[in-house]
This record gives sequence, structure tokens and C-alpha cells, in this order.
Amino acid sequence: QVQLVESGGGLVQAGESLRLSCAASGFTLDYYAIGWFRQAPGKEREGVSCISSSDGKTYYADSVKGRFTISRDNAKNTVYLQMNSLKPEDTAVYYCGSLAMGFSCTLVTDSPYDYWGQGTQVTVSS
Repeated sequence: QVQLVESGGGLVQAGESLRLSCAASGFTLDYYAIGWFRQAPGKEREGVSCISSSDGKTYYADSVKGRFTISRDNAKNTVYLQMNSLKPEDTAVYYCGSLAMGFSCTLVTDSPYDYWGQGTQVTVSS
């Protein structure tokens, strides 16, 4: 059974850091591009970051560039999102998703992603 499980969310103050984890089971994560999306209350889900499977190339939304870093540990079948200098506008539920085989990283739409985790809440207070 394919499963993605996010963890690492929490309540922090502005300027602090969190590291989110996306642990995969039921499939070998290193064959798939993995993306992080987030959804704030009353807003649509938006792409945050993505890491490709073939060359490990990374992609970031402009709003998080320079503050967030995505990485993968294939031995642990886990993708991480290191979030530094957090801002109140980063408050959202964060989801990781795996891209269907053959699709390249995209942050514009979540439609090519075929498996999602349950999400982890990140709350940043001012």
C-alpha cells in the first residue's frame, strides 16, 4: 500500500525554523519526483517546492526561495523540507505528494501528483 506521511509541523514564532519530513512506504521514493504544497485557510493549495527524481534538481516558489530547502534521503525513503526564517504568511497545512511516473516537477498545479500525505500543520505567530 502506497503511503506518504508528513511530520514535523508545529507552532513557532516568526524567524524560527522547522523541518518537515515526508516518509514513504509501499514504494521506492527515489524513483519519483516529490513536491511540497501548502494550503492556508480560505486559500487554494499552492506549490512550495519540488525535487526531481533523476538529478535531484530542486524548485521553489518565489515566496520561499532562499528560506526553504528541499532534500531527499533515499536510504530513509524520506524527503525533507527545511524551513528557515518562517513568516506568519507561511502558516498553512503542508502536504507532500509524489508525481506520477514520467512527470517532471511542477509547482503550478497539483494535478500530476497522484499520492498525497495527510498533511501537517505549520503555524507561525508574529
